[in-house]
Amino acid sequence: MQKRLFLKGIAAGAVFAAGFGLSGCKKEAKVIKVGATAGPHAEVVQAAAKAAEKEGLKVQVVEFSDYLGPDKALAEKALDLDVYQHEPFLKNFNANQKTDLVAVAPAILMRMGIYSNKVKAPADLKVGAIVGIPNDPTNGGRGLQLLEKAGLIKLREGAGFKATVADVAENPKKLVFKELEAAQLPRSIDDLDAATITMNYVMSAGLDPAKQGIFLEGKDAPLAVMVIAARKDNKDSEEVKKFVKAYHSEEVKKFIAEKYKGTIVPAWE
Repeated sequence: MQKRLFLKGIAAGAVFAAGFGLSGCKKEAKVIKVGATAGPHAEVVQAAAKAAEKEGLKVQVVEFSDYLGPDKALAEKALDLDVYQHEPFLKNFNANQKTDLVAVAPAILMRMGIYSNKVKAPADLKVGAIVGIPNDPTNGGRGLQLLEKAGLIKLREGAGFKATVADVAENPKKLVFKELEAAQLPRSIDDLDAATITMNYVMSAGLDPAKQGIFLEGKDAPLAVMVIAARKDNKDSEEVKKFVKAYHSEEVKKFIAEKYKGTIVPAWE
């Protein structure tokens, strides 16, 4: 009898010890760090973090106020991912910094558009209309390309995103181009017949793409598609895949629709 009790005690102790060992060795959820610039990018990443947590992935969102910090931190492995840029910017960063960052998935669309309070369509612009474009090299060229897409002008072949007003080869409506600081364009819209404006300034000025946007970049425009970026050494990790899945979730899609009301839309659809 005593022997049986002794054996039972050993068995119970073994079960207890095994249970303790299992609970003591239980792995905590993986934490990944995702960088984003303050504003819409960080807000959407926060929404994705909530969706990811439901799948057992903890996401720490790290906000930046500049456009080089996130990529530098990602390259130095202080971040696991970042979300704030288009692919041409990413490629330019790699070329300048000798890094190997890669785009792993589309994020949101931040399209440049032609905006006007005077006409409803590009074709309605009259001969000699005054059109505002950003005066910085990248967005100025982007604006001219958008005007070309809208059928208003033709650029010199090969001008690309570096196009300037001097590259306008055909201008049948004899549009007058007024180059202004990008932030000034929304405030000047009443003094212009139309203006090419980037989405960040559309949002800050409270413009309505549905009412004042007479022509928008396509969903495949390279400078409109923001991307989720990783390093080559972690791009195929389970944590990255889980985050992308959370970012592309219905929960995040609903957040974008309710928060931005059409100014920003998902780029993965």
